[in-house]
Amino acid sequence: MLSVFEIPNVNLATPEIVLGIGAMVLLMVGVFVGRSANTIVTGLALALIVIAGVILFRMQGEGMAMHGAFIMDDFARYMKILALIGSALTIVMSVTYMRKEKFEKFEYPILVVLATTGMMLMISASSMLTLYLGLELQSLALYVCAAINRDSPKAAEAGLKYFVLGALSSGMLLYGISLTYGYTGHLDFVGIADALSSSERSIGLVFGLVFILAGLAFKISAVPFHMWTPDVYEGAPTPVTAFFAAAPKVAAMALLIRVTMGAFEPITHDWKQIIVFISLASMILGAFAAIGQTNIKRLMAYSSIGHMGFALVGLAAGTQAGVNGVILYMTIYMIMTLGTFACILAMRRKTGMVENIEDLGGLAKTHPVLAICLTLLMFSLAGIPPLGGFFAKYFVFVAAIDAKLYWLAGIGFLASVVGAFYYLRIIKIMWFQEPEGEQEEGFVPMANELRLVLTASSLFVVLYVLFAGPLFELTTAASGSFF
Repeated sequence: MLSVFEIPNVNLATPEIVLGIGAMVLLMVGVFVGRSANTIVTGLALALIVIAGVILFRMQGEGMAMHGAFIMDDFARYMKILALIGSALTIVMSVTYMRKEKFEKFEYPILVVLATTGMMLMISASSMLTLYLGLELQSLALYVCAAINRDSPKAAEAGLKYFVLGALSSGMLLYGISLTYGYTGHLDFVGIADALSSSERSIGLVFGLVFILAGLAFKISAVPFHMWTPDVYEGAPTPVTAFFAAAPKVAAMALLIRVTMGAFEPITHDWKQIIVFISLASMILGAFAAIGQTNIKRLMAYSSIGHMGFALVGLAAGTQAGVNGVILYMTIYMIMTLGTFACILAMRRKTGMVENIEDLGGLAKTHPVLAICLTLLMFSLAGIPPLGGFFAKYFVFVAAIDAKLYWLAGIGFLASVVGAFYYLRIIKIMWFQEPEGEQEEGFVPMANELRLVLTASSLFVVLYVLFAGPLFELTTAASGSFF
């Protein structure tokens, strides 16, 4: 039996090994130290993610590990760093909320670390086995995170709904993997691609492809596998919702790119049709379904569905420019989303958290700085130039036009215009609606960590043009891993 040190190129998986072992150690610390372990474990979990990021940043070279099941390249390195940033900021944003809501649990940061380990395995997956293991490690941790507030019926419902539907999607994914293995005789992506290149693809293999893409579409909450998103976003504790909307989406989109541009690259024509349909449905539903929402977390759920549709426009192009656009889109989207959820977490009065959009009435008078930051983020999410969100949509639409998908880009543009309505509605309520009742008191002072995240994300979308060049070079190098 091989020891871990005898596995070929195991050093390429050092960040994942550090996170996995570290999570087990933190679990022991939490169990033996007792109630006072919350602050210690949270700090150590954050430090663990930072250490993994430093190791990843300093890691040189590319290659395959674990007998071809694990790959390290520029794409994996970039997306992993992005996922680590999202996870770290989520833990930072959770501290004050957990304390004030009186359900600090040392298990929460450990679950975030375990989910992050799964995400990093997903991003480096080069085999269907690694894909499934990484996906399930992330998913099982997220199911528990959704229901971690056991005193809340909404959180329990969110966790149960997410678990049941997640189990269904996992079953579909496994069925797709079994069909793919049956028709190609391979589990590794390189072997699958070689088998598809050397023979005619069969109808059974296409069914396998459909089931695999359906399982992955669930993880990015793309239509028609989006049904869990609004209820889970609303029911889960707000920091957990912020986590769901950020890092796991990055990892799932990276895995979708890895599967389509790697394993199934020889049958691009087949998966393009599926991606185009999912993209169209997500953009349209995300634009129209959010209009009538009154809860800001549900609105952000439909916003997330729409944004995944926009990102998939780039993948539907099937070119390096398209993949580059997706990577850039996910980068900007994650930062905008974390900033927006920092605002939502700051929506707290003496009586507790508020989530209704109408409660933002008169925010420009009571908290002008918060209103300005949220306005900038809403404009960016709507894709208004010259903010970062505009460039995210610009690059995926240009990639679609270059690939002669004119109608897809056109419908995407129209969906973006419709979607701008509900972002502008929030801005209108903040600046032009008079505060009433409790709204006149305003929100309690914002925690320093939320102020830090909000300021950083607002500056990012405003000053994006200043560092767009270096970021574009990084994403181009990452997308070059497939071409």
